[in-house]
Amino acid sequence: MKALEAAIAVLREAGGPLHTREITRRILSQKLWEPKGKTPKATIEATLSSYLNKHGDDSPLARVAPSTYGLRQAHQPSTEQEQPSVVAEPDEPAYSFTEAAFNVLDQFAERQPMHYKDITAKALEMGWLRTSGKTPETSMNVLIFYEIKRSKKRGEQPQFVWHGRGKFGLSKWAPVDLASQIQQHNRKVRKALHETLLTMRPDEFEQLIARLLASLGFEDIVVTNRSRDGGIDVRGTLVVGETIRTQMAVQVKRWGPKHGVGSPIVQQVRGSLGTHEQGLIITTTCFSKSAVEEAGRHDAVPVGLMNGDQLVALLIENDICITRTSHDIIQLGEAQGADD
Repeated sequence: MKALEAAIAVLREAGGPLHTREITRRILSQKLWEPKGKTPKATIEATLSSYLNKHGDDSPLARVAPSTYGLRQAHQPSTEQEQPSVVAEPDEPAYSFTEAAFNVLDQFAERQPMHYKDITAKALEMGWLRTSGKTPETSMNVLIFYEIKRSKKRGEQPQFVWHGRGKFGLSKWAPVDLASQIQQHNRKVRKALHETLLTMRPDEFEQLIARLLASLGFEDIVVTNRSRDGGIDVRGTLVVGETIRTQMAVQVKRWGPKHGVGSPIVQQVRGSLGTHEQGLIITTTCFSKSAVEEAGRHDAVPVGLMNGDQLVALLIENDICITRTSHDIIQLGEAQGADD
């Protein structure tokens, strides 16, 4: 069994997110995978991170906290709440908490906000949600809030709207003009940001990438002398939880949309890696199929890939090159208090 397959098997058995340290321990204790090197945890971390960066929302994996992964149907943010798991029954649909919530609101709410407890009860009644957790209502509340927060941080229109007093609705219920204007504005800003990246001087772009890496948890960041460092533009150490340190070598490609990054670039980066280093390529464009396959080769050091859309999303999420504005929109609420 390959490292990725072993990790997915462990997460499926666990029914909830696990830190890569625990994923590695379980893989080795169950003898699901035999590491070739002396740092199996680093290999698992690099494999999961690389796979998720390449496949994004199409990946069965989800990163719910630094070095913490779960399966997309069962993940939730790292909190002290239970770790819910959704179990598929034969020939019946299985949804994540937020997918089930969307279906309930879309089909049964009649465009009126519903309390998260009522959303959960209806999802269970319809068989859209099956969880081994004892407090699914709490999980539903936490995960809908997390979905809203994450979407807003990325400058995207959230699926859900919080109406207070434990009630949620769908953003598509808002007046068409308001929702479409916000979405259209943010889309234009994302496009303008991408175009700005393409007009930067090479040194400015590399400094911007260094700033982003610092926001993502990198330390000891150095913009290298490209003529002396085999094409590597930035080197740094990714620090997780003040205990896990991974040396990273980063190459940036500020190319236009018609010029994709191919497998030779991946091979070049891999050949430039120092001892114990992991590779990462960040580009304003996309990666060819051969580049994705080369980066994920299981018989070589994995190389992470970040495409233009992911780069723009992370810049926005970390408030780099953008400013945020907000407006309060009031709606008529209930006259008396309600259970939260």
